[in-house]
Amino acid sequence: MIRYLRYLFLIGLAIVLLTVALANRTKVELNLLPPDMAALANFNHSVNLPLYLVIFGGIIAGLMIGFIWEWFREHKHRASASERAREITRLERELGELRRATPEKQDEVLALLDRPAKTG
Repeated sequence: MIRYLRYLFLIGLAIVLLTVALANRTKVELNLLPPDMAALANFNHSVNLPLYLVIFGGIIAGLMIGFIWEWFREHKHRASASERAREITRLERELGELRRATPEKQDEVLALLDRPAKTG
């Protein structure tokens, strides 16, 4: 059911984007610098593009900037999780060594519970 809703949403999004592209096909001139600055710097670089490319390019650039910003912002959380995972691995290894070094008589049920589970 969710898959069909996702497909329906993607089809609707495609129709909206196609409509925006068809409605904004006229060429616009993009300048790197404002005219006064370009004259002062003697550097006037401009390009003519359809307006829909400018709109979609702005959306994509904004998304990419947001994704990169979030990746940098969450770095401390990823580093903390990685450090804790290393600490857990070290402590589990130490616990296993202690259990092997001091075997004690246990109830069979407790021994089954303490045995590490097989993964895979």
